[in-house]
Amino acid sequence: MTPTHRIAITGVGMVTPVGNDAATTWRHLTEGRSGVAPIAGFDARGFPARIGAEVKDFTDAPAIDPKLIKYAARAHRFALTAAEEAFTDAGIRPEPDTAEDWGCSVGAGMMGVSFSELEAVHAFCASEGEFRSQGLLHPRFPADPIAFCRSQTNTGLALLTRHFQIRGYATAVHTACASGGQALGTALKVMRRGRARFMLAGGYDSMINPIGLSGFCLLGALSTDNDAPERASRPFDATRNGFVLGEGAGFLVLEDWDHAHRRGARIYAEFAGDGNSLSSYRITDSHPSGDGPIQAMRQALDSAGLTPEEVDYVNAHGTSTLMNDRSECAALRAVMGPHIDRVAVSSTKSCMGHLIAAAGAVEAAVCALAIHHGIAPVNANHAKTDPDCAIRLVLGQSKPLRIRAAISNSLGFGGSNSCLAFRHPAEVAAG
Repeated sequence: MTPTHRIAITGVGMVTPVGNDAATTWRHLTEGRSGVAPIAGFDARGFPARIGAEVKDFTDAPAIDPKLIKYAARAHRFALTAAEEAFTDAGIRPEPDTAEDWGCSVGAGMMGVSFSELEAVHAFCASEGEFRSQGLLHPRFPADPIAFCRSQTNTGLALLTRHFQIRGYATAVHTACASGGQALGTALKVMRRGRARFMLAGGYDSMINPIGLSGFCLLGALSTDNDAPERASRPFDATRNGFVLGEGAGFLVLEDWDHAHRRGARIYAEFAGDGNSLSSYRITDSHPSGDGPIQAMRQALDSAGLTPEEVDYVNAHGTSTLMNDRSECAALRAVMGPHIDRVAVSSTKSCMGHLIAAAGAVEAAVCALAIHHGIAPVNANHAKTDPDCAIRLVLGQSKPLRIRAAISNSLGFGGSNSCLAFRHPAEVAAG
């Protein structure tokens, strides 16, 4: 890291299961309020898991161009609204003379085709267990060319850059649950290389549909505590039995530190470092030793110029699955060493479920707000500690805490691991 090239977080925007803006999300997370409930978006009675963390009562931000909405899937609409909030919060956005100085890096979800579109294809093309493509030419087939446009991985990126007139560096990342974190890490590296002076960076996803739910059910990854949805996501608890599928979006406005100071911007935190690794142990599990996450965390600390002793808070990946939580705790103990007993740890997935590609971005925003407000959010729904997860969890209620530095972990299916590091603005000034 070059100490003279620091990156400031000056804008935050979120759409989550616990709030349709950053302020509401933050308040409900610190109150330990759950966003998990029986799935309302479709009839899930035939599934083993019938609960989810859905975004509720969502409306598009008034500033979003209505003409773009027809090209946008549900997750893209979350992204546009969260990004608009982040720009408004930052008090800066691309202008005609700065558009090429702005970049955009997004963690994009994996669901490209809606269930209703698949139903239409099945109705016209499935015959005796075989796919017959001539059905697509049937005069009554509801062909919609825009549906193809919505299904592309980079559609959200295209909508964001078009709407906000971003004309610089642009990329979409998909690495499962690590997508949002790795998109933010990409933005950090782009800015440090001098390829952009400003970045809009974040992630978005929405997999609470019959296809997404069935896939995770088949993997046996979801909690089936359908009768107690508010307590179903309980990271690090001895009785945990799977994660809760969520949806949403989170975006940050990143800005050159000196530029942010010159214009008198509010700086939530320094975006100080990132680390990545690929475990490739199992599709759904990290190695019990925490090997891949260990690499990512150590890289992030090194990138930020931090020591473990300077980290006061960890926003854990903490999905509430048996193996992930144990592996992450093993990794935290290895990286933090004796300091592990003094660092506060919580998983905000306990309240809002697992937002998949959006998780790393939303949880990065949570870290920035935790540093800004001096509060470590609660690890909700914890009743009985798993001995393999005996770390200093934030239990009972959120805790006031001056956070000098924080890290956020995102450990994806398939072995992709991301860790992001953040520093309190006063620590930057002191250094």
